[in-house]
Amino acid sequence: MRPIQARISIDAMAHNFRVARSHSGAARVFAVVKANAYGHGLSRARRAFSAADGFAVLTLEEAANLRLMGVEQPIMLLEGIFGPDEIPICAELDLSPVLHHAAQLDWLMQHPPVRPIQVFLKFDSGMHRLGFPLVDHEAIVARVRSLPGVAGITLMTHFAQADEVAGVSWQLQPFLNALAGHGLPWSSANSAALLRYPETQGMWTRPGIMLYGASPYVDQSAAELGLRPSMTLQSEIIGVQMLEAGEGAGYGLLFRAEKKMRVGVVACGYADGYPRHALTGTPVLVNGQRSRTLGRVSMDMLCVDLSVAPEAGVGAPVVLWGEGLPVDAVAAAAGTNSYELLCALAARVPVTEES
Repeated sequence: MRPIQARISIDAMAHNFRVARSHSGAARVFAVVKANAYGHGLSRARRAFSAADGFAVLTLEEAANLRLMGVEQPIMLLEGIFGPDEIPICAELDLSPVLHHAAQLDWLMQHPPVRPIQVFLKFDSGMHRLGFPLVDHEAIVARVRSLPGVAGITLMTHFAQADEVAGVSWQLQPFLNALAGHGLPWSSANSAALLRYPETQGMWTRPGIMLYGASPYVDQSAAELGLRPSMTLQSEIIGVQMLEAGEGAGYGLLFRAEKKMRVGVVACGYADGYPRHALTGTPVLVNGQRSRTLGRVSMDMLCVDLSVAPEAGVGAPVVLWGEGLPVDAVAAAAGTNSYELLCALAARVPVTEES
């Protein structure tokens, strides 16, 4: 059997949720489990985050699966409904869609659910992705309040730079100032905002990446935030090559040895979810020693430097990210973020579970 596998720690996920809870104060917590719980598995997330006040997903399928698993807490649909045919399903499964454009309001007016539903009314406070313009808040709130199929409204927004020096104030204050007069509950905090800006808590917080043991910041590690890695991607060396000075390894021979050296070939490639754009120097653990990748990542294999682990040969363990090697460090070296790496774990990679 090919040696690559991903190990998922339920205990680490539950620990990270407790960290999120501790930062949420009196606010309720929506555990964000979209994208198959950031690659960790929806069922595992349901168990690890069982103490959550609610779950946030992207699709009706994810929401339905959670209900089948016995989840009774509120479930938020982060992109809302995509057509009027989804309204009855929201009522049947007791889902709370995010409303962010006028067509959704038209659908609810024309096809009211048989049982009124809770909704999240999203306003664009500066990210310019989804949401109604803040300037239109009076008319929008009034219209949603008039819809017979709406049982309750929570206002929400999303931050563009909560993980950067710019912070959240430039979005949060206009959002709160514009909507304060409506007397409605609100939600704004993602992981980055939750960890640094307690004023963003509102009634509901929406932690995502921190639940999976990764940091939302470039200047602060997950360990410094008290988080534990929940996914470890590991494999083994399946071949060893000896390079002479000037010889290269991998497609395009992008890496060339400066001196005689041993190179390990690892059973992991971009078809497993490892980033193809991770070039020479991306950190990796070989026999517990920190080393580096060499050259271009192939579909099923990548090369690593064995200079720091001279004893390593075929069968030597390799950690691509996770325990002992933060996924954030790998992502930074590859020019991406931990979200992409975790979510990109391929279906062909076997997953084992640790309690």
